[in-house]
Parts: sequence; structure tokens; C-alpha cells
Amino acid sequence: MMNKNSVTGIAIGLIVAVVVIGYFLATRGNTSQTMSEENKATISETTMNQGELATDFELVDTSGSVVKLSDLKGQKVYIKFWASWCSICLAGLEDVDTLAAEDNGFKVFSIVSPGFKGEQSTERFKEWFKGVEVKNLTVLLDENGTIASAYGLRAYPTSAYIGSDGVLVKTVVGHQDNETIKKTFEFIK
Repeated sequence: MMNKNSVTGIAIGLIVAVVVIGYFLATRGNTSQTMSEENKATISETTMNQGELATDFELVDTSGSVVKLSDLKGQKVYIKFWASWCSICLAGLEDVDTLAAEDNGFKVFSIVSPGFKGEQSTERFKEWFKGVEVKNLTVLLDENGTIASAYGLRAYPTSAYIGSDGVLVKTVVGHQDNETIKKTFEFIK
């Protein structure tokens, strides 16, 4: 007969196993492996990178300037999705700001989604962001998470790597240090 501690240990072990298996199934591969019919038709034989065309966007930054992804075709783009309530995101903000100031052969942007996954409203975010010390990072506002959803965002922070041909090559959940980001772009055309 099993005692109470044995049953509790088995139950905890089963819960951990279910969580690990669920995480593995949810995160295996990357979003570029599920290609829409529209994007399959759009990718031409001249595409250099494997993956799906990145969803185009036209977003306003915190100062009112408009950034359109399709205007950056021919350039590699790094996007960091983050939230003001995410401590890991905030801890890595200085690194991304430093990366944005460097000439690494790719553009650096960040996207915050007011009204999505617990993020505050646009007005409250802008007011809060005035107190954040970043000098070089462009923060784009994705109202209600339309672009975050299109990129398959599951958690914060998430990095998106886009090749010069407009292909979303890779998405990675979790913090990426600057050296890892730079090395990843060495393999992206």
C-alpha cells in the first residue's frame, strides 16, 4: 500500500511530465514551418531563405512615426516582442537598445501590443515608457496584438528573425543575448 508522500510524488511527477510534453509539442519547430496558401504562392524561386514570408505590418512607434515592414525589403530585420509587465523583457531591454545602436547588417525593432496578453492601454504604455531609459530602440505599437498573433506569439519575450528577402526564418521564445542574435544572422541571407 502506498503512503500519502508516494502518491503526492507520483502526482507531481505526472504533472511535470504533462507540462514538459505539452511544452515540447507547442514549441517544436518554428512558426515558419506552417505556411499559408497565400504565402506559398507569394514565395518565388528567388527566395534565399527557407520559411514563410513575414506578415507585413504598418505600425506607429511611440513618437508617432510609421514603420512598414515591406519598406525594409532587402534588409535583414530583428524584432523583439515584449511587454511592460515582463521582468525578463525589461532585464534585456538595455541589451536590445545597445544592439539597435550598432551597425550589424540588420535593423532592430521591438513590438509592444497594448490591450493584448495583459499589456496596458496605448496611452498608459506611452506614459510608462517615458520613464524607461532607451535611446536607440524603436518601439512599435501593435494595437490589440494583431501582429503578435500573426507571428504566432506564445510568450514574452519572443524574437523574430527576418531575412533580406522578407522571409520569417526563425522565431525564438525567451531572452536572446546580443551575441546569439548576431550569430543567428550570420546564417540568414
